[in-house]
Amino acid sequence: MGFLDYFKKSKQEQAATKAPVAGKAQASKPKAVIKKEDKPKKKEALHAAKKDTKDAYKVLIKPLITEKATRTNTYLFAVNPKTNKQEVAKAVHAVYGVWPAKVNITNFSGKSVRWGRSAGKTVAWKKAVVYLKPNDKIEVFEGV
Repeated sequence: MGFLDYFKKSKQEQAATKAPVAGKAQASKPKAVIKKEDKPKKKEALHAAKKDTKDAYKVLIKPLITEKATRTNTYLFAVNPKTNKQEVAKAVHAVYGVWPAKVNITNFSGKSVRWGRSAGKTVAWKKAVVYLKPNDKIEVFEGV
């Protein structure tokens, strides 16, 4: 018999403590049955939407405003260099609520630059060109 076995109760002692005492009537309480209705879980849907939007701002770094893009129904975004076209389309939908008709992506490598004697390199980045359907529009200039 080990040291810790001394503190354990035997099965007979446990059964004796759980057994009802003779002479005392126990009142049984009916358990209330709660049925959950099949409602859409709003909190989970909002949480998923917030999560998508949070991730979308990691994909879309900033909008690029150019004269050529503002004349047509295209929008330019500087995006995370590790993203692909599908992620850009999902991010545009999450932030602006519009599905793009087409997305093109171009990579820009960093250029060599000099400041006096010291030399360096600019940061490589990626640009996404988002084409929308003729009826759709993105409000990029809100609050300007």
